[in-house]
Amino acid sequence: MAMNFRSRRGGDEPEINLIPFIDVLLVVLIFLMLSTTYARFNELKVSLPVADANKQRTLPHEISVAISAEGRYAVNGKVVEGAGPEVLASHLAAAAQGHPESIVVISADALAAHQSVVTVMDAARRVDLLHLTFATQGSSGRSR
Repeated sequence: MAMNFRSRRGGDEPEINLIPFIDVLLVVLIFLMLSTTYARFNELKVSLPVADANKQRTLPHEISVAISAEGRYAVNGKVVEGAGPEVLASHLAAAAQGHPESIVVISADALAAHQSVVTVMDAARRVDLLHLTFATQGSSGRSR
């Protein structure tokens, strides 16, 4: 009599069939290869400007307008008496004498009213000073 040491617990062990998995991966790979486009930047010819560090840069004439938290104005460091746009426009026109392309640099206090800044912009427009910029302060405390 022969002894059979193998147990009969429910058949064969399950097998993992990798063929369908490989087929799906190949289809995805082919799809990605066909749908991917490659940009060609060598077709775009760009002529970059040349900088000369030795040349002196001509700076435009700047008119500095400071606005305090209380709404008082100072044009190029001189306090302006009166808060109307007409008075401010006359001071801006005097500061821009001979420089029609002057840049007005507005330095407003963080607590200044919005209307104070709008008044400076209106006064600059009245005397045809169309180039405006705002001075800010970075988080490190330096002015920009």
